[in-house]
Order: sequence, then structure tokens, then C-alpha cells
Amino acid sequence: MLRISRYGFFIIIIILGYIEFSFSEEISFELDPIVVTKTKPYLLKTYTLDSYQIKDSFYGSLTGGLKNLPLDLQSRNLKADIQTDFSLRGSSYQGVLILIDGQRINDPKSGHYNCDLAITKEDIERIELIPGLGSSLFGPDALGGAVNIILKKPKEKSRIIENSFGSYQTIRNLVSFSEKKDNLGIRFSLEEEESAGFYFDTDFKRLVANLKSSLDIPYKVLDLDLGYLEKEFGAYDFYTPAKGYPSKEWIRVYHLNIGSILENQTFWIKPNLLWRRHYDKFMLDKTFIKSTTLNHHRSDVYIPSIYFQKETKGFGRLGLGIEYGFEEVNSTVLGKRSRGHKSIVIDNLKEFNLNSLLGASLRIDDYEGFAEAYTGSLALRYKILEDWLMRIFLSRSIRLPTFHELYYADPTTVGNSGLSCEKALNYELGFDYEKDKFLFGLTLFLRKEKNLIDWVRLTPHQPRWQAENITKANVFGLENYLRLKIKQNLSLDSYYTYIDKWLDDAGCIYKYGPNYSRHLFNTYLNLDLSFGAQRIGFSYKKRPQRDGWFLINLYSYYQIKKGFKLFLEITNLLNVEYQEIEGIPQPPRWIQLGLRLEW
Repeated sequence: MLRISRYGFFIIIIILGYIEFSFSEEISFELDPIVVTKTKPYLLKTYTLDSYQIKDSFYGSLTGGLKNLPLDLQSRNLKADIQTDFSLRGSSYQGVLILIDGQRINDPKSGHYNCDLAITKEDIERIELIPGLGSSLFGPDALGGAVNIILKKPKEKSRIIENSFGSYQTIRNLVSFSEKKDNLGIRFSLEEEESAGFYFDTDFKRLVANLKSSLDIPYKVLDLDLGYLEKEFGAYDFYTPAKGYPSKEWIRVYHLNIGSILENQTFWIKPNLLWRRHYDKFMLDKTFIKSTTLNHHRSDVYIPSIYFQKETKGFGRLGLGIEYGFEEVNSTVLGKRSRGHKSIVIDNLKEFNLNSLLGASLRIDDYEGFAEAYTGSLALRYKILEDWLMRIFLSRSIRLPTFHELYYADPTTVGNSGLSCEKALNYELGFDYEKDKFLFGLTLFLRKEKNLIDWVRLTPHQPRWQAENITKANVFGLENYLRLKIKQNLSLDSYYTYIDKWLDDAGCIYKYGPNYSRHLFNTYLNLDLSFGAQRIGFSYKKRPQRDGWFLINLYSYYQIKKGFKLFLEITNLLNVEYQEIEGIPQPPRWIQLGLRLEW
């Protein structure tokens, strides 16, 4: 299946790129600052990975780079792009909103598919992690926060070839080229990776292609992002921990995002169209080829939207967004289901003086089958001393149940079509200190959840997990970050998160409720030299009622000559035995050696 589908898709990409390239003038467009975005205002603490950190960081996968931030990656395979759930501030894997260029791409069938991203690391300008972000800015699902992936604008000519090989017969090849001609920039990236796996039924193959183009004409920018992902992998006990099922899964993703920006000095309009299609074929037991446990799913998301923004003298920056969305799934298990929604959002950003900023937003979401949902946020950022900044944030968030939670049924799991949406109130108080080469921040947060959705059993002997709305849950925690430049070429980045989550269990047994990090600690030592660089990462993670684990990861590269690097990556250097998800073993020490050529 991999060989047949990939070539036809590549031909389409090349033809589209050639057609658009033949109608070009001159382009010049810069990304806006990240703390207060030009699209929508959020004044929360934003943790950022820029393109330099993404390129020269110790990880062999796109989403794996997120482990450099205070985000809990619950991976079922060391290569996080294969299958990973995201948890933020004690949220479930459904409670993190994934955005590409500010457009939500969460899968309506299941949050397990949110890491299926049709982009390579060479396509990324930066990644913004925004804990606590309210649903009022970008839509439902942001109970714990959001991850916003900003793609690069193709601004200059470049060529990149990267090849690596390593443990367990792992081979990865990546090529990326970017071209600039008159008013049009275009970039095309292609990556493939395969491995025999560290354990029985953990083999995988992965193919990613992405085309990005940007056209600039007076007062207008036109952007096109077209992506394709295909992967197949052994899924040993991925969704049935400790049951011993040799499973197999096949994934295909198509992603299209078309946007435009029309602006003058005080007025700004951004129309956008997003389409995402996700195919999934899953075989619970691959030793029985004719097994009835072979399931097929196809989900589609269509989101046309338009956003207006006006700079005013009295009220600051005013924004209005209108969105229509349609989600559908066609499945051998779920049947054919669909739902549409209409949304409207109003936001405002007001700068009172050099020391204070106030942001507010209000959103209404009208989803078919659910009552209208109102969300909102209020954020204040105030400079209390010369080097000290205070942040206060209040918001209301929602999450719609997925089609899987509503309609799924098998011998061990049954959905609930009567589920209502999750609701949460978020409270946050933070302080930031910056002076010379020292940055420090502390954030206290409280999230009060209502109608939280989880899979529960009333007794240990109940045969099936049942999707239910839990009465309530409270999540309290703190986040701390530290950045220290020790010497000109030596720096330290450190993050720590503590979470205490209380569930109103009513005697229930939860499938995902306790699966969050009580303690999450990441520290990275960065040494940059004239001939190369070394990155050493130390991480500690502890989940409730389980022993914690400590990992060391190493990344090092040597600059052979300009544009030519030899790199070494060692993951789990101490060969620690651990399980991100209980019952699913993680890989032992994994070594990867490679070459990168860039010109």
C-alpha cells in the first residue's frame, strides 16, 4: 500500500507547485511576535521551540521535540510520531488542542489520532505550548491548553538532505528544498522512516510529504499548505495494555489549509479554509487475518472561517471571528455519523500603558446535538517591578465528546450516545522574572472540571468499560521554568510541573483518570562550540500510584565543514525499563547516527 499511494500523491504535489510557481511576483512577509499574536490575543505564559532548537535538538521525531517542554507525552512507541497522546496540566489525552498556524485539527473520532501530523521538522518555524488556554480563542478541546505549530514561510533558496540509521534496523531519510522566485515562495519536504522495532510487534514504517507555498501581492498574502502522511505499525497492546494482542494499524492523513491575509495599517482580514481527512485501519489480532476485529474508519473535518481585526484608539485591538465547521466519520464500528457547528468569537486587547495589558474574549459554539456553549477568558499582564511581571488569567473551556466516546462498542468497551460536553473553569496566577542572563517563572493554576468524560467500571468484574460523564474533578498545580546562561556557549533550560488531581469517583474505576504526571521534570544542558554542539537532557516523571523513572538523552553533532554535520543521538542512555502507559513497555537504549547536508 505504501508504494502505490505515495508516487501518485508526489506527482500531484509537484504539478501543483509548478502551476503556482509559474504565476509569481515578489514576496516579503515576516511572522509576528509570539506573546501577543496578530491573529488572536493570549497573554498567558507561552513556552516556545524555535526552528533552531527543533533542528538541533535530541529527538528523532517531530512530536518527540515537544518533550523539551512541560508537556506530558504518553507514547506507545519511542518514536513519538507513531502513536502518542498529549496531556497538559493533568488533562486527559482528549483535553489538549492541536493547532497548525492557529487552525484546530483535533480528530473528531478519537484524540489518539491528534499526533498524526502531515509535516516534517523542516517545515516548522516554531512550536508554541500554551498551558491553560481557554476554548474561547480557538474552539473546544483546550481544557489543559494548546499546542500551536507555526509553519515556515518559504523565504529563501535552500536544500537539505538528512540520513540516519540506528538501533533495531532503524533508517530515516529526509529531503527538503525551498525556492524563492519573484513574489512566490515554495517549499517541499519528504521524509520516510522504518524500523524493525525493539520488541515483538513494534515495527513501523512512516512516510510524510508537505508542500508549502506563499504568494505576496500588495495588501494581501496567500498561503497554501498541503500535507500527506502514511504509516503502518505494529501496535502490540497499544489500546489493550497487558492483554497480549499482536495488533496492526494503518494510517493515512490528507491535510489542506488555505489562508489569506488582507491588511492595511489599522484593519486586518483573514479568511481560511481547512480540510483534514484521516483514514485508520486497525486489526486487533493480526494472527487471524479473517478476524472480525478488523475495523476501518474515515473521518473528515471541514472548517471555513473568517477573522476581522481593527486597531482603535479607545478600545485597543478588536477582533471578530466567524466559523462554520462540519465533522463526519464513516466507520465499520461507529457507522456513518456527522455533526456541524457554527461559532462566533469576539476578542479584545487593550494596552493601558507600558506596564499593563488586558485581554478578553467571548465565544459561542452551536454544535448539532448539543446545547449552545458559551466560553470566555480574561487575562491581565502587569509589570509590578522593574524586572518582575505578573499574570492573571480566568477562562471557561469546553470539550465535545468524540464519535468514539459516543458510539463505539466492542467486547471490552462501549460508548454512550447520551454524553454531554465537558466544562471547565480555569484560574491562573503567574510571575516572571528576567534580568541579564537569568529567567525565572512560577505559575499556580486551578481547574474545576464538570461532566468530565472517562471510561469507567463500577466494579473490577464489570466486563466492559463504559463512557460516562463524571460529576466533577479539581486539578491544582504549579509550573516552574528556569533559563540560565552560564557562559557565552553554555546554557541551562529547566521545567518542573506538579499536579494534584481529585476525582469525584463515586466508587468508579477509571481507565484514564489517574494517567497524568504528578511530577514532570525536564532539564537540558546546552553546550555550543565552534565545531559542534552537545545537548544533554535529564527528565523525571512520576504518575500517581506508580514508581517514577529517570531518563538521560544525549544529542551531539560535529560540524565537518560549513553545511555538513555528523550527528549522534542516544535516547534512554541508562537503559531504564519504564512504561509511559501502564502495561506497554517503552524501548531500551536507542542509538541513532546520521549525516546532514544543508546548502
